[in-house]
Amino acid sequence: MAPFLNRENNQAAVTVTTKGGTYPIYIEDRIIPVLAQYLQDIEGRHFFIFCDENTKRFLDSGFRQQLSSKGAVVKSHVFPAGEETKSFSRYEEGVNFLLKNNARRDSCLIALGGGVVGDITGFMAATLLRGVDFIQIPTTLLAQVDSSVGGKTGINTEFGKNLVGAFYQPKAVLVDLKSLSSLPEREFAAGMSEVIKYALLGDIKFLEWLEDNIDALYNQEVSTLREAIRKCCEMKAAVVAKDEKETSGVRALLNLGHTFGHAIEKLAGYNGSVLHGEAIAIGMVMAAELSHIEGMISAEDVKRVRDIIKKARLPQKTDFNSEDIYSAMQGDKKADRKGLNLILLKTLGDAAIFSNIDKKNIIKAISLCA
Repeated sequence: MAPFLNRENNQAAVTVTTKGGTYPIYIEDRIIPVLAQYLQDIEGRHFFIFCDENTKRFLDSGFRQQLSSKGAVVKSHVFPAGEETKSFSRYEEGVNFLLKNNARRDSCLIALGGGVVGDITGFMAATLLRGVDFIQIPTTLLAQVDSSVGGKTGINTEFGKNLVGAFYQPKAVLVDLKSLSSLPEREFAAGMSEVIKYALLGDIKFLEWLEDNIDALYNQEVSTLREAIRKCCEMKAAVVAKDEKETSGVRALLNLGHTFGHAIEKLAGYNGSVLHGEAIAIGMVMAAELSHIEGMISAEDVKRVRDIIKKARLPQKTDFNSEDIYSAMQGDKKADRKGLNLILLKTLGDAAIFSNIDKKNIIKAISLCA
């Protein structure tokens, strides 16, 4: 298929390199209304835009008309908002929409929304006609700094989160900073959880920068916001380049707090009562407490983790029972025949994978947040 990205007139903030090729991440104040400027040679090409009830307002920003004026065929589909959209039934709904509207191998899907929209759209792209192009346009902070980058796509099942999916890279990630201006504070805070994650697992100086700049981020100061997103995308791109399909253990480090957090989400029933970022924030505190129990970081380090989580307006406790959380963790996709594999902190800014951890210590760490 012919390339359709206009790279000459647009400067990528970060470039992601994988075995299958490279793709750009653009981070600009305003992208969605001028999307057509980032594409070329699109006459006759079919673009299918997937969004949800929260992001369908962007459909009226004029970019569909711009694409159509260049000869593209543009159609859109709106999913319900929320984690429950990442399901077999919604996946089937989306694929049937594509086939009914004559999607072809040279079609391109556009994910316009947060992590849920990006994950299910990417999975449809990976599986439709054995693979078609797709572009990520993340509109939440969480999606901009994490889920839109790296090619993890998928849906949830009754047995756990993201258990059905594929590694499938987008052709580009387009980050529109202005799309965050209408994001509810709770959703913005959920995204801050992933920003903090990058600092804790791999860059102590970034943690120090966050401690100094978190208020500016909440005020959405453009230069500060752009730098935080660029830094997270740069860190993720470096990890994906080393371990695209999570086979060597390097990419698994990005799951700091996620084994605990996914268990909390599972117990909550993916109904929106606990957002992904909120669950991960609690999970990172549990991971910090366990790292301390295992003798790797100090009590002062744990306090520092708790302080940055608190400053980011994120929860540190859950109402679920410690044993129930531990039981739900057993279905984690990182588990193997030896048992759970947990990402813990050797020091602040340096994480590693640990297995064969005593159940009593895990339960103790969970109980400090339950």
